[in-house]
Amino acid sequence: MTERGMGALVSDEDIERWLMERVSYYLETPVEEIDPGVSLAEYGLESVYAFALCGDIEDTLGVTVEPTLVWDIETVSALTVHLAGLVAALPSV
Repeated sequence: MTERGMGALVSDEDIERWLMERVSYYLETPVEEIDPGVSLAEYGLESVYAFALCGDIEDTLGVTVEPTLVWDIETVSALTVHLAGLVAALPSV
């Protein structure tokens, strides 16, 4: 896995895989059962875990996000695109 900056994942595939693993962890559901196109609210992701996921995003990707990001951008697929754009905008080190 290629990294840049503060440990940020570089490729969209890396970001999506990481997001799927985190969502799987918080939902206590096998990662194979998470559809990246389904709203996280439909899976019943509780707000405390949504906030925790936002913290994970900041810590792992090195980008600052609003604590409501998971509700504003509802699917793993859409989050991946959004986060890949934020990561791409990070200054090179």
